[in-house]
Amino acid sequence: MTNIHAVPRGEIVETLDGKYELFPLSVDQDTLLAIFKDCFEEWEHIIIGTMIQGAVWEIRPPRQPRITILDGYVTVSFQDWHFHVCIGEHKGATAELAKLRRTSRAELYRRLNKEGKPSSWGLRLFNGADEQQITFLLPHPLLTDGQQIIKEPDWSRLYLWDRLRHKYLGIGPDPLDRSLSRFSHG
Repeated sequence: MTNIHAVPRGEIVETLDGKYELFPLSVDQDTLLAIFKDCFEEWEHIIIGTMIQGAVWEIRPPRQPRITILDGYVTVSFQDWHFHVCIGEHKGATAELAKLRRTSRAELYRRLNKEGKPSSWGLRLFNGADEQQITFLLPHPLLTDGQQIIKEPDWSRLYLWDRLRHKYLGIGPDPLDRSLSRFSHG
């Protein structure tokens, strides 16, 4: 008997730093630009940065940014500072360099703890060399926007995760996302 309420699962990947469930996204410029805009609509609740071995940058946006696109690069400007990510066709370089710079992989992910329950939710983009371009850490049901641990899960904080999954993957909310009972780091 088939469960008509079954939620599609992503690919489980084990890395040196843990187990992840990955949900691949389209890497066309229009989709990636829309995802940036969707995430930055919630600028008060997200953290952005990069997460590579030996360095993690966790930056809270100071205000809603201005988002523009030029020559394949999305520019996210917070007035005092800004950043660029190549998400589209870039003509200001050789074809080889343009391919290397452009996002070649984008994914929604949830990190899984030892019990197989999601312990963090996010969005990552990687360039043509499979180097991380940016990570969006999405609101966590057991952390405040200021990253303070809260005692009881606030499942409403998964709204951005649920919205991105629905809009870009056609997947509804997953009860597994609401199974974590306490915060654990790492």
